Amino acid sequence: MKTSHPNKLLTFFSLYIAQSVPMSLFSTLLPVLMRQDNFSLSAIGLLQLIKLPWIVKFLWAPVVDKRTSELNTYKRWIFSSETVYAVLILLVAFLDLKTSFYTILMLVILSFIASATQDIATDALTALSFNRKERSLGNSMQSMGSFAGSLVGGGLLLLLYKHTGWTTLLVCVSLFVMLALVPLLFYKDKDFTSKQGRTPIGMKDILFFFQQKRISRQLIFLILFYSGIIGTLAMVKPYLVDLGYKTSEIGFMFGVFGSLSGCLCSCAGGYVIRSLGRYYSRILFACIILATTLLFYFLSLSTPGSVLLYVAIFCLWGSYGLSSVLVYTIAMDYVREGREGTDFTLQTVITHLSSMIIAVSSGKLADCLGYSGLFLAEVGLAVLSLVYILTCFKKTVSS
Repeated sequence: MKTSHPNKLLTFFSLYIAQSVPMSLFSTLLPVLMRQDNFSLSAIGLLQLIKLPWIVKFLWAPVVDKRTSELNTYKRWIFSSETVYAVLILLVAFLDLKTSFYTILMLVILSFIASATQDIATDALTALSFNRKERSLGNSMQSMGSFAGSLVGGGLLLLLYKHTGWTTLLVCVSLFVMLALVPLLFYKDKDFTSKQGRTPIGMKDILFFFQQKRISRQLIFLILFYSGIIGTLAMVKPYLVDLGYKTSEIGFMFGVFGSLSGCLCSCAGGYVIRSLGRYYSRILFACIILATTLLFYFLSLSTPGSVLLYVAIFCLWGSYGLSSVLVYTIAMDYVREGREGTDFTLQTVITHLSSMIIAVSSGKLADCLGYSGLFLAEVGLAVLSLVYILTCFKKTVSS
């Protein structure tokens, strides 16, 4: 089975970018528009609620797993949830932010519920459509879709907004979400592994996931692996502001250059993991994260030039892209038969929650110790992650 066939990779890339573009657009555009319209910071703070569906999506992941078996059942879940996603975005397009803020907020939250449901079904479909050797290529499409969505939704569409306006832009985004489903419409896989006849799944399976043998080792890995770069990602924008860079410059460095770097390295990451295997990829990517944290620490000791900052941002987003593919690939190795969507969702939620805690803590740490102190702490976390990998994981035949 040649799972690296371009049509197959295109199908999954289109599904993941369809999720990411509207999410990135709403997360980036809404706070800007609200502040320009003199909304209070408290009202802007309510926008954090739109992320809630992606944090609690594990609660309905067993329902998706329970009601999927054949390839066509996955297609129905994805088509139906993505159609709801597009329709809700279309409704938002014809509402005014000043007069219908709470209605827009509710519709965006509902749209993210639909998107999270599509993600559960797509993740499970990815786990079943790619064999273990080729799985990293499928996960590279997942990571690339996320970074490409950030590039388009959080960068390019913001530039278009000045020329198109709110309604036209969101109508186009809604159409884009539907067009992204076209590759899935023609997607066929003779080697697809059906779940028909497997043990029924229920809500108790969420608890049973954490009772598996040696699962604690995987959970610690999920918490630690990103830790060396998440705090840096959270604080680099303020760091650039304090260095004197303008908003437009920072937007290009992060929204365009950074996202593009992450996308390219995500693509490369899939092939690296396929070539080196999980074991050596863990070590290599952990070393790259450590080198990136050291680079930012040394840059913070002086006033770096633009070239060095671009190199550092490439390393930061590149290591994030590589890490994402590795984390997704290994997470799929830990899914149970018939519970692919539930188990993968649980693991990604753990990474999101731990990353959120580190990102929030990084601000407090930077306030107390300065940027150099924060970056040095990130070096420590990167070292801890590398040591944990070297001591707790061993080379096996399959890795």
